[in-house]
This record gives sequence, C-alpha cells and structure tokens, in this order.
Amino acid sequence: MANISTMRIKNIGFVRLKTCRRSNVFVFIGFLLFVFSTLESIAQTITTIPLWTKEIPGSINSSTYLEDTTMWGEVVFATKVSVPSLTVYLPDKAIANGTAVVICPGGGYSGVAMEYEGTEAAKWLNSLGVAAIVLKYRLPSDEIMKDKSIGPLQDVQEAMRVVRRNSEAWGINPSRIGVIGFSAGGHLASSIATHYNDKVYNSDSTSARPDFSILIYPVISMREEIMHKGSRDNLLGKNPEEKLISRFSNDEQATPDTPPAILIHSLDDNAVPVQNSIRYLLALKKNNVKCELHIYETGGHGYSISKAAGTCASWPKACEIWLKANGFL
Repeated sequence: MANISTMRIKNIGFVRLKTCRRSNVFVFIGFLLFVFSTLESIAQTITTIPLWTKEIPGSINSSTYLEDTTMWGEVVFATKVSVPSLTVYLPDKAIANGTAVVICPGGGYSGVAMEYEGTEAAKWLNSLGVAAIVLKYRLPSDEIMKDKSIGPLQDVQEAMRVVRRNSEAWGINPSRIGVIGFSAGGHLASSIATHYNDKVYNSDSTSARPDFSILIYPVISMREEIMHKGSRDNLLGKNPEEKLISRFSNDEQATPDTPPAILIHSLDDNAVPVQNSIRYLLALKKNNVKCELHIYETGGHGYSISKAAGTCASWPKACEIWLKANGFL
C-alpha cells in the first residue's frame, strides 16, 4: 500500500500514517471508516427540494417560458423561473442553535441571484449555527401566472410553511424561523412579514409568519417617488392601480403583529433609495414593533457579503449582534 503523507482533516487534527503492512490493513480500514463518519457528522447538509409537491397554485403551463441563467455584471442570475425550489443548508450540529432563516435573493423580480445573495448568505448564517433555506421563487410573468402580483408571495408563504413542517427533522425551533431578503428579495421578505395571512392559495393551517426579518437594501415601497421601477413594473405591471400600489407598498401594510426587523441600507444607493428602509422603520415604530436600521455613508447597491466594502462591510456583524440581542442566537 502506498505511503500516505501527513493530513489535516477539519477538526480531526494531524495524523501520520506510514506504509501499512498486511497486519495493519484492518487498522487502517478502521481509521478510514472513522474519518468518513466524522466528516459526515461535521459537514454541512445541503439538499435541494421542490417547493410545491403538488400543483403550483395559479400557474399556467407554457412550453416557451424556460428557465435560464444570465450574467448581469459579475453576478449570475436564474431567469424565467417557473418551478420554484428550496436549497436547505443545515449547520454543523455542534453549533446548531435551532434558528432558521429563509433567504430571498434579489434580482429586480426579473432574476434570482442564487449564489451571490443566496449561497453566500447561507454560508454566513451556517457559521452562526443557523439553518439557511434558499428560496428560488417564481419570477412574475403573465405567461405562467394567472395573477403575477401574488406569484412570488405564494412561494414565500409556502417556503415558510415547508420549513415549519420540517422543523423537527431539520433540528429547527418552529418559533425561531426568520426571513432575509436582498433588494427585490427584500421586498419579498417584507411581503411575507406583512402579508403572511393573505389567502393567496389553499394552504393548511401551518403559520407562514416569520418570527423576524433581515432586510438588506430592500425594495419596500411601490410609490413612484422612491420605487425601484424595474421591480414594480415586473411585479405589478407598468400602470398598476392605486389599490395594488398600496397593497404592495409594505410600509403601508405594517401592523402591531408584523415581526421585528433589522434593515441595512446605504445613503449612496442609486438603485433603491434609502427612503425605502426609512419608511419601513417608521411604520414599524408607529406600530410598536421592535426594529433597527443601519445606514452607511457608502456602499451603493447590491454588495451582498463578498462585495461589501468600507463601513458597510460590517453589516453581517451588526445583524449578528441584533439576532443575539433578540434571543435568536
């Protein structure tokens, strides 16, 4: 048997193995079994599952609307998503604390940045002992939806319910399930925070209410003076009625039962004005909901975790402190 040099395998430490003689073969095999069983216990558990196990509500079959990917700058986006899914990242059992977060990546409701604002966030949350569930939600389109304004909301409601239904199997406390959203994904995250009780499909009695929300440079309002035009056009159409604008301006939908939130934004965000986060903060304050807002001087828009530079690079730490202070870590 060939020589095997000194190895370091995660937390196992250093092990030196010399050439195995025939009499040591069984000892060596036993060691390998130990290594693999240990690796299995400490590695992340990553599984992708369909969001809907039966018919997708409000869907229209289309042979031409096919999922694809595209590059916008340096970021890869899934586009034309018609079959939503959940990718489940479970943390190391040694540090798991029972908290879970559904992740809604951004993309202006025309794409989903699954890696950049999905996987990156999942790895960060796993490092805190938090289970992370990345939602690839359907993108609003009249081609595949009877009512495109509620299509993404249907998906995020069901995502919350799926996590609660699987809480025991995934080692999750069903009363510590939150949501995080980036940009248009922040609009979807604030939508589940304010529309969790909306009857947008036939569901069971499982609660879709998140216990907290983390909103990163979020789209909040559909009002023209501070809206992100692409997000509004894609979700509501180019000339939406007033009642639709009001319904999906989530600062206008806050109530005393809206879950607590922490918001992250930059003053120089030229895509989604900081007034979106400010309005949501004030709406929560008016309803006596616990909330916190961090406004950074610079940062622009769409920095996720890996591209955050300057003072805004500390936003994950600010969220960690907030989660601890509110009993979620």
